[in-house]
Amino acid sequence: MKKGKEKSLRRALRHRRVRGKVSGSPQRPRLSVYRSLKHIYSQLVDDGNGITLAACSTLSPEVRKEVGYGGNIKAAEKVGQKIAQIALAKGIKEIVFDRGHYKYHGRVKALAEAARKEGLEF
Repeated sequence: MKKGKEKSLRRALRHRRVRGKVSGSPQRPRLSVYRSLKHIYSQLVDDGNGITLAACSTLSPEVRKEVGYGGNIKAAEKVGQKIAQIALAKGIKEIVFDRGHYKYHGRVKALAEAARKEGLEF
């Protein structure tokens, strides 16, 4: 098997393994994280009803003003703080964290720790 195909296959298996164990509900939604080279995105998802309850990214106007470049740890921390504030405003205090296929380090870890610091419970 070609190296690129094998790499994407392993990534897909890792993502499926994580998603098999993590599921969101209306009482405890899933905080899903997507990371690209230039931006980081997060959303709270109720998997039972299949709806997104809240979303925030480095492209959101309020976050974009504070951070110029969205592909660093500082930007991920701002997104974590903002998604936690949105969740708490909607009465959501407890969540499950879905890191996707990413390792729990760097920008993903910074987003999670900033959300915890703002008051979300994982």
